[in-house]
Order: sequence, then structure tokens, then C-alpha cells
Amino acid sequence: MNNPATILIIDDLAVARASMNAVLQGEGYHLVFAENGLSGIAQALELLPDTILLDVMMPDMDGFEVCRQIRANPLLAEIPVVMVTALDDRESRLQGLRAGADDFLSKPIDSLELKTRLQTITRLNRYRRLQDERRQVERLNQEIIDAYNAGIEAWSRALDLRDKETEGHSKRVTEMTVRIAEALGITGDDLTQIWRGALLHDIGKMGIPDAILHKPGPLTAEEWVIMQKHPTYAYELLRPIHYLEPALDIPYCHHEKWDGSGYPRGLQGEEIPLAARIFALADVWDALRSDRPYRAGWPVEQIREHIAGLAGSHFDPALVPLFLQLVEEAPQPVLLQHYAPATLR
Repeated sequence: MNNPATILIIDDLAVARASMNAVLQGEGYHLVFAENGLSGIAQALELLPDTILLDVMMPDMDGFEVCRQIRANPLLAEIPVVMVTALDDRESRLQGLRAGADDFLSKPIDSLELKTRLQTITRLNRYRRLQDERRQVERLNQEIIDAYNAGIEAWSRALDLRDKETEGHSKRVTEMTVRIAEALGITGDDLTQIWRGALLHDIGKMGIPDAILHKPGPLTAEEWVIMQKHPTYAYELLRPIHYLEPALDIPYCHHEKWDGSGYPRGLQGEEIPLAARIFALADVWDALRSDRPYRAGWPVEQIREHIAGLAGSHFDPALVPLFLQLVEEAPQPVLLQHYAPATLR
């Protein structure tokens, strides 16, 4: 920290205050003086000093009582208090400790001892404050992230509510996608972005008219052109949101195909982001597994054969065997109420 440490010196004797000033002047501290306990407590509340040097033998309110009041105030309770006293008996020091003193200096003051003690205790207190500030920043940052993620989950639920045919689809495919990603060794922030992108994969359908989105029969060629715009709508919606930009791969690219026949950009092979290639498998699996008004869900073995047959055309051929192994172990994901990567739990 660039700001000098503030040292509050509370002593009723002018000569003692002048002596402290002479010793500490030029040591890089901001020195503040109070001539009695009440004034000292008031200045402590106003300045929140880094350390308090507190004389014990003062009229009206002695140093023990001043220390007790400092410790009783939540704003001052953590400020180090060094008692300066001519009393060197054991009982006086125990009384000071019970009042909340952190350290003691005996009168007459040894200037080198004063400088050394003050330097040590002030440095430790500033380090503690820095750690507290860092923890507070981390806590606030986590609260912001939690709010962001809660918002993403709310968007996902809203999308499912809009399309009753696919209710629960977003949570299922998100769980399956994260499970595949974890099996591939993806961790940390990369996994978090996959979780976010999977939940928001169909956010672009907010821009598709209900007449097309909920049409019970096949889409016309013109309607299909409009439907194929939903990944582009997702990109346009999410890209300006800074914290969601890294999660764009799935909403923007989950309809691309390995052979280049997908949309909206006709990406081919490894041009398609890995997250989108992973998600495509989970998406198709869940769509075929689920009942629809116009058809029943397919049997697991039929879906396995279908996906295996699309390796190298629709799907990344290197991912298909891993995916089929995972669904063989757990063909229908067990929904967790708040499933998320370990970094978000």
C-alpha cells in the first residue's frame, strides 16, 4: 500500500506525546495524537488507524477502560492496541491482556524497541486487512457468478416452458454434455462455459415465431430457412454479454455437422468447436429418446445404431465411441436438481 500507516497515540502527558513524535517522526507514519481516552476513541472511530499506542495511567478513563471500549466496538475491534505503561507488575499486564491489548511497551520508552515493535505489528495488521479485503472481493465475485448462473438457469427454464414438447430437455442435455466433457478431461472454466452454453443452446429460438416453432407438421422450405436462423440469433443475443461470450460455441454451432452439411455456417470437421461437437451427440440422443406428439421415443439400441451410423457425417467420429460407451453405462441421465460442474456446486 502506498498510503502511510496511521498511528494513533493516546497519552495525557504532552511531554510523552512529544517524545513519541520525536522518535517516530520521519519513519513514514501518519501520526495522530489524543490527550485523553474519550478523545482517543472518537479519533479512532473517525480515522480507523492501523495501530493505537495507548498510555495506561490517564485520569478520568485509564488505558484499560479505553482498550475495553475499543474492543467492544465492531469498527475498532480488530485494530492492534499497544499499551505503553510504567507498570511492570504481572497483574497489570494480565489486566491489559484481559482488556484486549495486543502488546506492551514499558516506560521509559526504548526508541529502537518502539520502532521495531510498531513496524512489525503495523505490517502484520496491514497484511491481515489486505487478506480480509481479498476474501471480501472473492466473496462478492462469487455472489455475482452465482447470480449470473441463476439467471442462465432461469432463461433455460423459460425456454423449456415456451416449448412444452421439449420440457426438461435443456437440463438433460446439459447433464449429458458435461458428463462427456468431464470424460474427455475438460475441467475448470472450460467446463463451466460448456455448462452455460448447453443450458442456453436454444436461446436463439426466442426469435422464432410461435407459428413456426410450434407447428405440428413439417416445416415448409421458407419456414425452415427461418428456423435455421436461431443459432445466429443466439450469437447476436449473447455476444454482447461479456461473461457469456466464452459460452457461445454451443448456442452458435450445435447444428453444424462433421461433413459440413450443417448450419448456420457450414463448418466442417474440427472447424466446429469441440463443445458443440460434444453437445450435438447429447442433443440428438435426447431428442430421439423423448416422446413427441407425432412419434414415440426410440428404443435405446435403435438410437445407438443411428448415432453410430452418423459417425463421420453428422458427428465427430472420434467422439462417437466414447459417447456410446457412456450411454451404455447410463443410458438415461439422472436429473440432479441443480446439476452443474464441480466448480459451480
